[in-house]
Amino acid sequence: MLKRLLILLAALLPATGYAADLRVVATTYTMGAMASAVGGERIDLAVLAPPDRDAHFLQAKPSMMRDLRRADLVVAVGAELEAGWLPAAVKRAANPAIQPGQPGYFEAAGHVDLLDVGGTGTGHVHDTGNPHFNLDPRAMQALLPALAQRLGKLDPAGAADYQANATQAITRIEARLSDWQARTADAPGAVFHHADTRYLMDWLDLPTLGYLEPVPGVPPTARHIQELAESLEGRDGVIIHAPYYPERGPRKLAEALGWPVEQHYTEPQAPTLTAWIEMIDGWVDALAAGQ
Repeated sequence: MLKRLLILLAALLPATGYAADLRVVATTYTMGAMASAVGGERIDLAVLAPPDRDAHFLQAKPSMMRDLRRADLVVAVGAELEAGWLPAAVKRAANPAIQPGQPGYFEAAGHVDLLDVGGTGTGHVHDTGNPHFNLDPRAMQALLPALAQRLGKLDPAGAADYQANATQAITRIEARLSDWQARTADAPGAVFHHADTRYLMDWLDLPTLGYLEPVPGVPPTARHIQELAESLEGRDGVIIHAPYYPERGPRKLAEALGWPVEQHYTEPQAPTLTAWIEMIDGWVDALAAGQ
């Protein structure tokens, strides 16, 4: 009798749409935040890149292959950000469903208007375009419907839920835009370590006053810091860098200019939309500190 009851319950599960969660693997916490916002309780999420690491420099690990081997969908940034490790990890996972070109492989960059397309490829200048759109609300609003559509293709029973969740997430972001822009309206601009803030400054229409790297991906030099300080003497601004970058360069430039130094991660500290919004709040506060 019990066995027959269990069989009957199993037969009813597909009608609820929750017979099995979609196993989603995001490459970064921002991609995980967007996936969780759209997927909600219908997905089981894993994230490959820790939020306190530069996603350029990861290595393919057995734990990555384990997650990828079970995945129904990979949500990647694309634009070559993960080029040093994701292709190898996906290949070694030997999961046909998530190979590039398959429905189980989603690149956010394909749904975003990329900046700096046609770069030289020197250092971390990607000729496919700048991949650091994770700080741009416009980019998130653009990719959310596309992600909902892809999840709905893999899980047709949940298509309406995914679209509704995407719309709700877009609305949450939209509600914050005017406040973020107002708080930075008089900000003088900032110096950054790397061009991972390119989209943020473009969205807020603020000037980037310089980079601590003489060339993207090349560590700061004493000569470059000195030249940067000389070019910015007498101006106002703020120096902002992620905590995983060396502190010596920002500190020396701050001493020369009398500017504040702020540290902020470029990824949310949890793969949720709330954490992503809190991250943008932190960057807005940091930029406003230069006023």
